[in-house]
Amino acid sequence: MSKRLFVSVDLDGLSDAVAAVQERFEGVSGLRLTDPEQAHVTLKFLGDTDVDRVDDLVDALDTAVADSGVEPFEARVGGLGVFPSLDYISVVWVGVRGGAGDAELTALHEAVEERTVDVGFDPEDRDFTPHATVARMDHAGGKETVQRAVETDDPDVGRLTVDEIRLKESVLGSDGPTYRTLKSVSL
Repeated sequence: MSKRLFVSVDLDGLSDAVAAVQERFEGVSGLRLTDPEQAHVTLKFLGDTDVDRVDDLVDALDTAVADSGVEPFEARVGGLGVFPSLDYISVVWVGVRGGAGDAELTALHEAVEERTVDVGFDPEDRDFTPHATVARMDHAGGKETVQRAVETDDPDVGRLTVDEIRLKESVLGSDGPTYRTLKSVSL
């Protein structure tokens, strides 16, 4: 049996602010908003993982946190961006506003990446950009609205105290994914 897993830093306490950012995209053609209660920064997507590997994975995450040298920190979340580009939008996101939070999340990502690859997971094939997805674009109907918002809006989502990373399971359902924490690893 397998579970669809990822490693994250959750945006605990910021769901109302994430929802406020999403309001500007209400009813935009082709755009599907994510659940603001589940907003998170993905440090590593692991994919379908045999449940027998979870204990080794938790050990790898414990080691990664220790290796990273990252202590609890504060991150500022805000601004808007898209992947892969403004010409072709598939994901709309809020980011981490540089500074210490960006550097600390990058250090955590790199340590998690190294340790999970060591235990047999595929390496990430793109650069790490700390972000939380707020919407997914299914078709380009409202592309110009999204482009305008990204170019002109600079929402402040808030400050986040990061004191742990979480191993999470994604359960896909008809209303989209539901996330469940399997294990938290303290910084």
